[in-house]
Amino acid sequence: MPGHDSEAFRVAYDKVLAKWPADREALTVATPFGDTRVNSCGPRDAPPLVLLPGGGGATSVSWYAQVAELARVRRVHAVDVIGAPGLSVPAGDRHPRTVADLTLWLDAVLDGLGAASADLGGHSYGGWIALHHALHAPDRTRRLFLLDPTQCFAGYKAAYLLRALPMLLRPTPRRVRAFLEWETGGGAALDPGWLALQEAAAGFPAAKPVTGPRPAPDALRALETRVLLLVAANSRTHDSREVAAGAEALLPHVETAVLPDVSHHALPQAAPAVLVRRLTDFLSGP
Repeated sequence: MPGHDSEAFRVAYDKVLAKWPADREALTVATPFGDTRVNSCGPRDAPPLVLLPGGGGATSVSWYAQVAELARVRRVHAVDVIGAPGLSVPAGDRHPRTVADLTLWLDAVLDGLGAASADLGGHSYGGWIALHHALHAPDRTRRLFLLDPTQCFAGYKAAYLLRALPMLLRPTPRRVRAFLEWETGGGAALDPGWLALQEAAAGFPAAKPVTGPRPAPDALRALETRVLLLVAANSRTHDSREVAAGAEALLPHVETAVLPDVSHHALPQAAPAVLVRRLTDFLSGP
C-alpha cells in the first residue's frame, strides 16, 4: 500500500520479537493461502499451544509478556494471521475470504506443525477465529482460551466504532496512536516498542479481514470443549460483563474471570500476572 514502510515494520517487529525467550524459533508453514509465519518456543515434546493475535496491527509477537511462562508448560506457537499485518505471505490474492477459509487455513497450520490437536487461544479478533475453529473441528481443540474476544458473545459499543472509524478509513501512525491511547485510558500501560509496531502497521498491505456474525447459539451450546474466557475490566470495545454473561449462558464448559485494571487493546502485552496464572492453571488442570 502506498506510504507503508515495510522496512520500518520489520525493524519494529524484530524489536518486539527480541523480548521473547532466547530459544524462540521462526517457522514457515505452507498453507493453501500462502506461507504462514509462526514464532515458537518451549520444549519440543510439550503439548502444543497455538495463539492467535487480535486484529488491526496486532501480530504474533504481541504475546511476549506471557510466552516465557506459558512455554514452561507448553510448546507455544504464536501465529501471524495470513493476509493481516505480520510476516505471513499470502499466495497472490488467495487470502481467506470466509469463515470456512479461515478454518481451512488454521487446519493447514496445525497440520504443518504436526499437531493432530492443540490447545488453542486468541485475543480479540483472534479469539473469534479460535472459537469458530473449535466449532468447526472440536476434535482438534483440546482446550480453548479466549482473551476479551470480539463478536463472540456481545457486539461492539457504538462509541468504540465511531472512534475507530477515522483510523479504519485512513490508517496513519498518528491515528493509530491516538485511538490506542483513547481506548487504554492514556496509553501509560502500553509498551513503547509494542506501540511502535502498531504504528508501523498502519497502512500495511493487508487484505480485508474476514468478518461475520457471532457463532450460532445452538452451536455454542453443543460445544464440549473446555473454555477459559478472560475479559478486560476496562474495555471500551464492548461491555465486558455482557461478554462474560453471554458465554456463561451458552457454553456448557466455560470458566470466566475479569482481568482488573486493563483495557482491551492493552492485552495481551500489558496484562496483569493473573492472566498467566489463570491460563497456566487452566492448561495444567484435569
